[in-house]
Amino acid sequence: MPRIKSAKKAMRQGRARHARNQAQRSALRTALKRVRAATTADQAAAAYRTAAQLLDRAARKGLIHGNNAARHKSRLAAAVRKIAK
Repeated sequence: MPRIKSAKKAMRQGRARHARNQAQRSALRTALKRVRAATTADQAAAAYRTAAQLLDRAARKGLIHGNNAARHKSRLAAAVRKIAK
């Protein structure tokens, strides 16, 4: 346990960041699963829009790497096209 005031504050901030990152990562994973689980073209398209927004935001905020977001979006778009056929 830290004794110095600034170390205590850093620890509080780290806990808050960790909780925020975990929540955002969980929401992102859920959105990706919803796209893959979609059965109709309309469901897939709507789920893809949401997932793409979350991926872009996660990359912008540094939660995931930009290339990781681009790769996920590309693969999800291919899956949505496959469902639409």
